[in-house]
Amino acid sequence: MESNSWIELGLTWCSFILLVAYHIYLVYQVKHAPLTTAIGLNIQTRRAWVETIMADRLDILAVQTLRNSSMAASFLATTAILICLGTLNAAFVSSMNGGLRVISELSHENSGLLLIKLLFLIITFFSAFFNFTLAIRSYNRTSFMINIPAARDPLMTPEFVTRVLGRGMNHYSLGMRGYYLSVPLVLWLFGPYWLAAGTVVLLLVMYNIDYSLD
Repeated sequence: MESNSWIELGLTWCSFILLVAYHIYLVYQVKHAPLTTAIGLNIQTRRAWVETIMADRLDILAVQTLRNSSMAASFLATTAILICLGTLNAAFVSSMNGGLRVISELSHENSGLLLIKLLFLIITFFSAFFNFTLAIRSYNRTSFMINIPAARDPLMTPEFVTRVLGRGMNHYSLGMRGYYLSVPLVLWLFGPYWLAAGTVVLLLVMYNIDYSLD
């Protein structure tokens, strides 16, 4: 294998390892020092919000808030599946008609490798689509449960409702991570150097998002 190929392979592996390592560290911080991360702060805020809604019987406010979250997740799920269909068209229809030739010439890579990269992109957006749909499911369940008094059903405690809502928010966050990850994956179509640059920029942006508490 040529030295240039080794460099490109190393850049590709380093990019994916950096992304995985960052998220492993983020999960560790959320579990052991949650209030130092935006995710941990959001968990605490959701718990207080559910307790306030259920204690003060702010039913209309709860439904409006959950409806807005469902609409956002619906829009992002629709966008993700449309991008999947467009990418599938590029991967299978355009490849037969030579539609990937321009990208292949720009990146100096064969069409087979480009199809593999497009497959990664398709999997990423399919994952985002399923996460957003699961988030909508949890929001719908929460909108019913949060309006049931604990005296009517002992199971519907603030802790239980918070857990269901938190599951939906986790799926929403994973869906957004899929959108973020698509940036370096798209740049990867033009070569591993673009992938490495996109990964560095994405890590800086995500660090600002995950650790900014204001």
